[in-house]
Amino acid sequence: MIRNFNGGELLYLMAALRWTAALSAIAFAGGGALGLGAAILRVAPGRAAPFLAMGYIQLFQGTPLLIQIFVIYFGFSLFGLELTPLAAASLALILFSGAYLGDIWQGCLVAVPRQQWEGAAALGFGFLRQIRLVVLPQAVPIAIPPTIGMLVQIVKSTSLASIVGFIELTRAGQIVNNATYQPLTVFGVVGALYFVLCFPLSRWSRALEQRLQIKR
Repeated sequence: MIRNFNGGELLYLMAALRWTAALSAIAFAGGGALGLGAAILRVAPGRAAPFLAMGYIQLFQGTPLLIQIFVIYFGFSLFGLELTPLAAASLALILFSGAYLGDIWQGCLVAVPRQQWEGAAALGFGFLRQIRLVVLPQAVPIAIPPTIGMLVQIVKSTSLASIVGFIELTRAGQIVNNATYQPLTVFGVVGALYFVLCFPLSRWSRALEQRLQIKR
């Protein structure tokens, strides 16, 4: 039975927005840890570590996120492991966001003047101590604006989790639309809710970037 879009449908969409936010937080936290490791490996001495990190980044930047979700969701079942839609979407988004954050943060590490690296080495610091005590504190302010920008992209990318049946905001919109047959209204509200979630982050990113430019 077709019903009109009403307050109940709106509350359902707003409840699904919480899952979008939760999935974004999981992806950003896991991807951040993975991306930091990849960024450090990219600037590590030697050839093997940078090569492995670059291979990971190129693989996940060079393939669509939709395909990655499919491969993870269906691929694990070949080995007898059945992943839930949440687990598959989370893992795919972590790997995807880690590749992009690793690329962003590697650029921020390289942006620290070489003299700072050389000064730390002259003090007898090993590579990891150079990174932790000298380079990272200077790279963090450079990294904040693009990192927040990437967080916005992660939020929007969570919509692809609907393809494996995870009920986040986009999937909830599809369910409501199937019941009401009012696509313009339903997806207009879905778009507005994404905007409410992403717009403050975008404004924050621009404000931080301007503030950092003034300080420099």
